[in-house]
Order: sequence, then C-alpha cells, then structure tokens
Amino acid sequence: MNPVIEVRNLTKRYKDKLALDDVSFDIEKDTIYGFLGRNGAGKTTAMSILTAQNFATSGEVRVFGERPYENAHVLSRMCFVRESQKYPDDATPRHALAAARLFFPHWDQDFADALVDDFQLPLKRTIKKLSRGQLSAVGVIIGLASRAEITFFDEPYLGLDAVARQIFYDRLIADYAEHPRTILLSSHLIDEVANLIERVLVIDDGRIIMDESTDDARAQATNVVGDAAAVEAAIRGREVIHRESLGRVTSVTFLGPIDHAERAELAAAGLDLAPVSLQQLIVRRTQRTSAHTGAGAQEGALR
Repeated sequence: MNPVIEVRNLTKRYKDKLALDDVSFDIEKDTIYGFLGRNGAGKTTAMSILTAQNFATSGEVRVFGERPYENAHVLSRMCFVRESQKYPDDATPRHALAAARLFFPHWDQDFADALVDDFQLPLKRTIKKLSRGQLSAVGVIIGLASRAEITFFDEPYLGLDAVARQIFYDRLIADYAEHPRTILLSSHLIDEVANLIERVLVIDDGRIIMDESTDDARAQATNVVGDAAAVEAAIRGREVIHRESLGRVTSVTFLGPIDHAERAELAAAGLDLAPVSLQQLIVRRTQRTSAHTGAGAQEGALR
C-alpha cells in the first residue's frame, strides 16, 4: 500500500443535506481510479475537499501525507478539472493554457499543442463563446498536459462527441503509460471508461459502497437466465441484486463467486450464464443500496 491520499471519517453537511457521511478510503500512487456514482452522490463534494476547494464538516484528509488547505507544496502537485470551471469573461483558451503552464511544474507544452490540434480548439476565441464541447476540451487539455502527480477529472467528457471522447481516452492511457501518475476519473459513461480504470470507487448517497480493483468488481456478480423454476433453484441462498421476469423466463443477477463445477451444473439445467458489465453491476448495486436505505427510512418513520 502506497497511498497518496488518505481520507478518514470525512463528513460534509450542507444545512439539512448530508453530502458525505463518515467516508474513509485511500487513493494509491500511480493508479487510475473510476470515481463513480449517480448525480448528487457526493463525488464532486469529495473531490473539492481533497483539492482544498471546499471544507469538511468533520474528518481528516491527507494528501502526500499533509493537509491540503493553504498548502502550496501540495496544491501545485494536483490538478482538478471540473465541468463547472469558471474563467474571466475576456479569457481565451490561450490565456487558460498559459496560466496552467505557470502553475504546474511538470507542464508539457508540446503535448498541450498536440492536444489543441487533436481537439481542433480555437485558441483565440473567448471562452464564453466556446461550445460546451470546446470548453470541455480546454479542461481535458489542461488535465492531461499538466502531468500533475494527482489529476481529478470530474465529468470531463460533457459536450464532447464520441470521436472527441475517444481521443481523450486514447491520449490519457497512452500518456499514463509513459508518465504514470494518480488519476481520479468521475464519469457516468461507465462502460466507456471501464477499460481505462484499475480501481473502482463507488459512492452512493454520501457513502462508499465499493472500493476494489476493477477485475475484482467484475468478478463479483453473475447473470443467470432461463426457466423460472430452474433459476430460482439455482440462486437459492445467493444474494440477489436484480430480478426480471417475462412469462416463464427469469433473469437474475446475483453476487458471489461461482466455480467451474457450479457452472457445469447450471449449464446442464439449461440455464445461460453471462458476466455482468461494470456499468450493470454499479447500477444494480446503487439501486439496491437506495432501495434498502429508502426502506430503512420508511421503517424509521413508521416507528
């Protein structure tokens, strides 16, 4: 374990809204994380606190072993690319890139220039006149060319078309291979980024519900489809996270390992097994967590 970020019992409350609820996790050095969850789950709040752009209600945050607040030594080693980034009204992409070049000690101007060409970014147009995709490209270029030791991308693809998103993914993974660093990538397009990320950190309703390697996450669920009676017999005693039925055919997603002998037995029973994509798993897990939370809240209200 070689964490560059350590978070312990982090809580953030906005009046009557609990955005982060006693969250603890570590972020390892030179690893690409998928920081995933629904809108309002707490991702942006957490990243804002880690980069000292917001304050915790309680808890402890250490970055490179130090507190990040008003700590230039720490902040100059991080880059936070956020969808809602503000710029002066008369600023152009050229101004934004020039400012970034002064701030980030590992800035690569040649790489930035190549990315400007890749995204066909108009450098002299004022940022307020850029399309949403072009504005996203400004942030993506800064995030990649900064080569910061820790880079946060908060929904960096918004407004980018499929071609531009693929350029971003390709340039990110190629540059990461040559210049390893820690990257936290927040995205709703989970299937698109699934092959990029090495670890999955899922937050839902202000709590961490998954923190593991991508391979381990993928292996934790299986989908079984077939005759309803045979499916029900096969999943007896297993933890079901999703169920759909159409006539006599049932599809069930369940958690837990399944060995070769069990697979052979299920196949002999005429059941089809399929892996669950990372996106499906996270959607099912968050739906299940929300359902349990809602049920608990209703039960508490009844009491």
